[in-house]
Amino acid sequence: MTLDPAAKERPAQRTQPSRMPRDERRAQLLASALEVFVNHGYHGAAMDEIAETAKVSKPVLYQHFPSKRELYLALLDSHLESLTAMLVAALGSTTDNKLRVQATMKAYFLFMANDDQAHRLVFESDLVNDPEVAARLEKFNANYSDAIGQVIAEDTKLPPVEATLLGRALAGMAQVSARYWLEANGDLDIDVASDLVYRLAWRGISRFPKES
Repeated sequence: MTLDPAAKERPAQRTQPSRMPRDERRAQLLASALEVFVNHGYHGAAMDEIAETAKVSKPVLYQHFPSKRELYLALLDSHLESLTAMLVAALGSTTDNKLRVQATMKAYFLFMANDDQAHRLVFESDLVNDPEVAARLEKFNANYSDAIGQVIAEDTKLPPVEATLLGRALAGMAQVSARYWLEANGDLDIDVASDLVYRLAWRGISRFPKES
């Protein structure tokens, strides 16, 4: 076969790597940032390391997130939205209020058990006293507690203010017990652990409305 002599003179065409779609790039950067923030905390994390972990240049990182703070807040918002979605799905999974409480307790445990350790960013951050971070966490806690409070009000006929207080108590119980289970977990299965907490919670609620 005879080659075209002119072909030797033409430079080889290089295939340019396709640019990652913006949403995919953002998700990649958030995943890398989560890894760095979980390992080093907010104050110990550096944008250099986040860019290196994501295998992008710093200019690319700054195109999506102008500062470490904005990146952190975006990451916090993302995981609070994920946890909220899990809890809303649990509450909407049945019309049986007893099973609703069981499902929401399990959802908390599943979030804590996730391999990405997002719970550490949400509940163990060294930026938890920052006003913007605290406001986000309070909004989440209030919404979740209100949702549980509505379930309690429906089942017990308690006034909304009392049902909301119990909702806060149950939300705190779920969060603290799930964190303890994760840290001290030996042979206790997640289904067994979440069911123990659910039974404790529901047996308490089932004693309402209060005796006159």
